[in-house]
Amino acid sequence: MLFKRRYLRKILDGTKTQTRRPSSGFSGRAYKVGDVVPLRDSFRGPARAQIIITKRFQQRLGDISLDDVRKEGFTSLEEFKREWVSIYGEWNPDQRVTVYEFRLVEEEP
Repeated sequence: MLFKRRYLRKILDGTKTQTRRPSSGFSGRAYKVGDVVPLRDSFRGPARAQIIITKRFQQRLGDISLDDVRKEGFTSLEEFKREWVSIYGEWNPDQRVTVYEFRLVEEEP
């Protein structure tokens, strides 16, 4: 799964445990609960860590709760909205998104 570097840091420090991706018109892969997914910050770059998908569901973008905003690694809905617009170009509260909850897979000693 591809993340910007600043989000990888949040995943690695445990402050980001959820991500939203557009449900249609998105060229990314649909992951299933139980999938172990390598985290990358570039298409060809090495995996920085791995996560396991623990929950997957769809919702309207505008239905995100403050608790979900925090799971995304942000402190406010406005902060999350600004970041969403910077990545996807617009904020449409009726847009369908796929929500992935995950946890970091700990390396074996």
